[in-house]
Amino acid sequence: MNGWIDAHNHLQDSRLGNAEPLIAEMRRSGIRQCVVNATCEADWEKVENLRLAHPGLISAAFGIHPWKADTATDGWQQRLGDLLQQHPSASIGECGLDRWIASPDLRIQRAIFTDQLRIAHEMDRAVTIHSLKAWEPLFEVFQDQPPPSRFLMHSFNGSIEIAERLLPMGAYFSFSGYFLQSRKAKVVEVFRKLPADRILIETDAPDMLPPDEFIRFPLPEQHNHPANLVAIAEGLAAQLGWSCADLAEITSSNAQRLFSATS
Repeated sequence: MNGWIDAHNHLQDSRLGNAEPLIAEMRRSGIRQCVVNATCEADWEKVENLRLAHPGLISAAFGIHPWKADTATDGWQQRLGDLLQQHPSASIGECGLDRWIASPDLRIQRAIFTDQLRIAHEMDRAVTIHSLKAWEPLFEVFQDQPPPSRFLMHSFNGSIEIAERLLPMGAYFSFSGYFLQSRKAKVVEVFRKLPADRILIETDAPDMLPPDEFIRFPLPEQHNHPANLVAIAEGLAAQLGWSCADLAEITSSNAQRLFSATS
């Protein structure tokens, strides 16, 4: 087994503190690569610096999260495009739509998301998408602005019917440890039905903390350590009836194919 790939985390998040000890623990635990996602313009330099410091481990994703859509400043699209030109291996993320929150308004979210999809499509970059209680608005955006040929639905908790609509568009789906809770059994059932060549695994650190039995690297204030990925993977493998070696091989191969420009 060549190691695990964390398809989505936020190592730049200030809640995690100094990333260097976390990165050392990730390496020791068997994680060989991760995709670090920005959430706003202020994150872009932080993510860039992490990528430059750890080019073999970290793949950069630059984007604007729907929760922070109202923080975008004039000219952000050009700056994002320029940054992507400087980093040919980077993807776009985290972006998307969220109706779980009241603000920013969905109209603002949609405008910011649509522009990121356009840039991803024009530059042929993979994009990582957040969608929470917003499936129909997501498909409406896709009608106006098709996604690029490959994209990740991160921490996917939609139905198999939603997944079947997304699969022909080029969607991949990542599983996070939070869904190992017994009350989230329906999410595991969806992952059992997904094509094996479209499944990835993620931590979403410092968020989406798994149940206690899958926390091998505790952090203060219930923050999720990215090195918990291996325990999360073991939990998912058991639920799917796969070996850990098979899950590592399959999800790593899928991540490399999805983020082929970010390997």
